[in-house]
Amino acid sequence: MILTARRLVTELGAWRASGPAYGALADRVRLLALDGRIPLGTRLPAERELASELGVSRTTVAAAYARLREAGYLRSTRGSGSVVTIPGRHSPLEDIEARTTTTLDFSKVALPAAPQVGEASLRAAQELPAYLGGTGYDLFGLPRLRQVLAERYTAKGLPTEPGNIMVTLGAQQAISLITKTFLSRADTALVETPSYPHATDALRLKARKLVPVAVDPRRGWDEHGLAQTFREARPALAYVMPDFHNPTGAVMPAQQRELLVNLARDHDSLLVADETTADLCIDGAAGAPLAAYGPALLVGSMSKTVWGGLRIGWIRAEQDKIRRLEQSRYAHDLGTPILEQLIALELLGQYDEILRYRTVQLREGRDHAEKLLRSHFPHWDVPHVAGGLCIWVNIGDPVSSQLALAAREGGLPIGAGPRFGLGGAFERFLRFPFGYPEEETSLAVEILADAWRRVEPLRTVGTEFKPALV
Repeated sequence: MILTARRLVTELGAWRASGPAYGALADRVRLLALDGRIPLGTRLPAERELASELGVSRTTVAAAYARLREAGYLRSTRGSGSVVTIPGRHSPLEDIEARTTTTLDFSKVALPAAPQVGEASLRAAQELPAYLGGTGYDLFGLPRLRQVLAERYTAKGLPTEPGNIMVTLGAQQAISLITKTFLSRADTALVETPSYPHATDALRLKARKLVPVAVDPRRGWDEHGLAQTFREARPALAYVMPDFHNPTGAVMPAQQRELLVNLARDHDSLLVADETTADLCIDGAAGAPLAAYGPALLVGSMSKTVWGGLRIGWIRAEQDKIRRLEQSRYAHDLGTPILEQLIALELLGQYDEILRYRTVQLREGRDHAEKLLRSHFPHWDVPHVAGGLCIWVNIGDPVSSQLALAAREGGLPIGAGPRFGLGGAFERFLRFPFGYPEEETSLAVEILADAWRRVEPLRTVGTEFKPALV
């Protein structure tokens, strides 16, 4: 894979920081590689091309590439260019990846499996022989599973039939399938900013342009920005996460849901609501499904509530759109594994019990994380969230990428703010997950405090904290 200079500049965003330009450039490329935004084996643009695109001297780019080679993040061959890699065990620097796999990984907002998963899997395996006489291929999902999912939507005030449901390989496949079915390269897509990065990546692969609408942990969605974006950009598709938004934790109020649905309808935009965190209530409640207010595709999943290793997701949509998704799906896969669907059926029979367990678990984790963060970092803005899996922390200084790198070197991969924005925004923010055991969260905060001290020279001296959106 070859990365063009223009694409790399887009990924770099606002990469400049205090200190030498070559060092800041090298650090940002290194973070992109560690976060997976530049896949391993990718060939970086030639020094002269990147220098021209960035508006810096070729010497600056050459020095940055040299620094990356010395650290083991680039392998250069004469005539073949420079390829992204990760330091091996014989790297001159310590192998950060090896260290982090044996310590903590706060780059993910996820939970260990619910206690019910093991027994549910055994019961499902006993049911599997009844299905072995068929082909095992089914683009829509088991009728029993679709029926149960439809009943859950109906109980939430959204009348739903099994024909409105397609079972998928998790929410990510559902989002990718929707974008491949309903977007073209000429289209514009609306996205929240910050947002779930893997959804943004899927949209970027299909849409010509992504247009952002701001979401704030306390103020929620920029209502004026929503109306203006629909009016001026006329997006073909709008992707939102209205319940315990990742990463801010915000919940969209009812009147704003109604406004959003009306805007999408008036501008002929396909509205897609990601509900993967909607059931993760702590001391708040999710709103009614967006489709209860008007036309919208809903994406659900058991990955956040039950376990990420159970790859079961679904799409709730009008039946004509389900048929379009069916035709598109043939090109990508031929259905969801039967055994996993049977496990999901077993777990849905205990779903309310699982959610009560998660509420207790997440409340303890959130309260512990908020207390520690406020104690160790009194100048950070740590908002209180009513649900979800993470806290969107404003660290005050635009050093999130440097802080994330320093934390990785201490054994703590964690999501820097720009990972969740467009064009390098959110350098003042950090996503902190709270679904981990208390002892791991305590250790993570200690590592983060040490990393914060190590980025001291990069921070703004003598300025007071001022909350900001970007």
